Amino acid sequence: MAHDGDDETETWSGKVAEHATDEKHPDLGLTVDPESLEGETGPLETSEDIVTHVIAVDDDPTLSPWTFRMFFVGVGLSVFGGVLQEIMYFKPQVVYVSVMFLTVLAQALGLALSQFIPRKGAIGRFLNPFPWNRKEHTAAVLMASAASVSALSTEALSVQELWYGGYPSTAAGVFITLSSQLIGYGVAGMMRSVLLYPTKMLYPANLPITTVMETLHKPKAETAKRFKVFWIIFVAIFCWEWFPEYIFPILSAVSIFCLADQNNAVFTNLFGGSQGNEGMGFLNICFDWNYIAGFGSPLWMPMQTLTNSFIGYLGGIILSMGLYYSNIWRGMDFPFMSQLLYDGSSNSTNYVPYNETLIMNPDFTINTDAVDAVGVPYLTATYVNYLITTNASLTATLVHMFLWNYDDVSKGWSWITLDKVKSLLKPSTYCFWRSTGARTEAEKEAIRQDPTIDPHYRLMVNYHEVPSSWYFVVFILSVIVGLVCLYVMKSTLPWWGFIIGILLLIVFMIFFGAQYAITGFVVNLQPIMQMLAGYMFPGKPLANMYFTTYTYNGITQGTLLLRDLKLAQQNKLSPRATFTTQMVGCVIGALLNYVMMISIVKNQAPLLKSAEGSNVWSGAQVQQFNTLAIAWAIAPKMFSIGARYQWVTAAYLVGFLAPLPLYIMHRFFPQQRIWSYLNTAIILWYLGELFVGLNASITSYYILGAFGQFYLRRYRPQWFVKWNYLVSAALDGGTQVMIFIATFAVFGGSGKAVPFPEWAGNHPNNLDYCKYNSN
Repeated sequence: MAHDGDDETETWSGKVAEHATDEKHPDLGLTVDPESLEGETGPLETSEDIVTHVIAVDDDPTLSPWTFRMFFVGVGLSVFGGVLQEIMYFKPQVVYVSVMFLTVLAQALGLALSQFIPRKGAIGRFLNPFPWNRKEHTAAVLMASAASVSALSTEALSVQELWYGGYPSTAAGVFITLSSQLIGYGVAGMMRSVLLYPTKMLYPANLPITTVMETLHKPKAETAKRFKVFWIIFVAIFCWEWFPEYIFPILSAVSIFCLADQNNAVFTNLFGGSQGNEGMGFLNICFDWNYIAGFGSPLWMPMQTLTNSFIGYLGGIILSMGLYYSNIWRGMDFPFMSQLLYDGSSNSTNYVPYNETLIMNPDFTINTDAVDAVGVPYLTATYVNYLITTNASLTATLVHMFLWNYDDVSKGWSWITLDKVKSLLKPSTYCFWRSTGARTEAEKEAIRQDPTIDPHYRLMVNYHEVPSSWYFVVFILSVIVGLVCLYVMKSTLPWWGFIIGILLLIVFMIFFGAQYAITGFVVNLQPIMQMLAGYMFPGKPLANMYFTTYTYNGITQGTLLLRDLKLAQQNKLSPRATFTTQMVGCVIGALLNYVMMISIVKNQAPLLKSAEGSNVWSGAQVQQFNTLAIAWAIAPKMFSIGARYQWVTAAYLVGFLAPLPLYIMHRFFPQQRIWSYLNTAIILWYLGELFVGLNASITSYYILGAFGQFYLRRYRPQWFVKWNYLVSAALDGGTQVMIFIATFAVFGGSGKAVPFPEWAGNHPNNLDYCKYNSN
């Protein structure tokens, strides 16, 4: 039978088993099954504990992913995911297409093809050569995952259509979308030795997915109970979600305080959270898993990350309410939450949006004289708070990673040696077709003996690796295409600015990629990149948006590539199969993102330009993108020291200093764990988290997270290993199947919405009965 390792057919029974161990678990060899550890598992403390107890350390190199079925399922789900995620981007709360959702669908489709396609004759053997296997499944999921994103370039193109007079040419729009999606893949692929292979690069979001993969592909006799529980929860949550999402939406935001007092604007701001930009959702109870797990299930988020984010969340509520009701920056003359720019003539009863066309030249650059005449725009207090805390979080992350993870991040530039620089000048370096990726026996042995390498990766040393030159080719082609498109479409972004953006992408990938891999948390770098662009390209909002597209979006794409590479590693999918499926999926997704963006903007333009949108469609994301592009284009008048919002810039210094007291205390009192447990980068980011969206789910998020990651993991580790990630996966899968069907059936994804009749559980305006502000 064909297998997953190109030309190698060796079965690893002795050599790999000998070396697939680590110092904490010397008994773990080739086949370590979490099921066999039930009853003897202690509290799981480290990354090594997780990857060896939750995930079986085994591999079957005879399984092959290279089948027609894999491509059929993978391409089909790529189309599905690319379309769905672009739709989700224009929702009041952006919900991401779950990889778990794709995993469940891929399994159902793969099994159906395997069972119903005859295996007789040459065609039958080609279409259905053997039973659907785990590596086919993994490859199809990776392809669909790469497609199931929303390209930031489509956001920039949407802004151009809604506020800047129309789209550029179709060819430029398509190619800039492809280029900006692939450039991060190229950079991240060249950093695999730093951000992928070490055990501590855990990527916790993958754990429930790999757990389900194991459950679905083991003999049913071994996993019958887990399999049954998975499908019971999957079907139950699918049925339940119709109530909070459509029939009985008050269940998504139950606020005792607003039910008690329905005419209190303060209660709306503090406790409201059922509609976009309504309020902070404090102490609301949410029964809607779609919103609870909208940014990732709390059941897989590490407890340290949950604790730090909860501290920031509570502090953010105090900070935002304090800024608004103290009328800082005239906060009470504007909405409590909004991402629009406002005119200085606004007051507490009449919010006047800023007329951006009055300060634009015909080429869509800023006319500074017109700004002086019209006046500098205002931002809401909660939005300014978000900008301040996000900027502080950026520099806090850099300092935190230097202080606490220097050995990890320093590897990101350790390859810059004289010999490496010389090799870049040799033409043979760029002959990627000559690179086979084969390893010598000495190289294989070095990996097996390295205690820092993930035990799952040690099992894969016999597979041909993908040479870094392949990723370099993806990177350099993306750079060339990007430069050409930006010039043709008259983006106003100069070539030197584009090059600086690429350098920032490379440097930031090291720090923020490592942070995401270790903690599961990533800083939203979009405002930071727009700030940098504002000072480099003053008066040029279009240049600002496209600079951000290649930097922030590139980093996001790179971290997603690495996350999925880790998923492939945990499921022992060969690097070449992984490379192929990810590239195919990314291209399909980018093309469909562009097509869907054109359709949505055409049909929903009035809602996308309004501040409140609806509970189905919202332009909050594109409004925020445009707001920051214009605001930073006039940065000296808005954000420089001495200007109205000077603390947005001063926050970089605050963030730089924030980690130092904790680190100093840790050096003096190393036995006190609290100093290393607190992460100022995460705390600072969450201080400004509640500036947009539907926030009613956050209390429920932390309750469930503490139950799974604290109580179960510490006091019921056997239950944690067996059920935590499986239940999380079932909840994600059933919910997103329901959301997809509802989007096209009743939410207007097909062009016509079918709203549920109004009744007590489906209240107009604010669903949670908080006072509605119509200004």
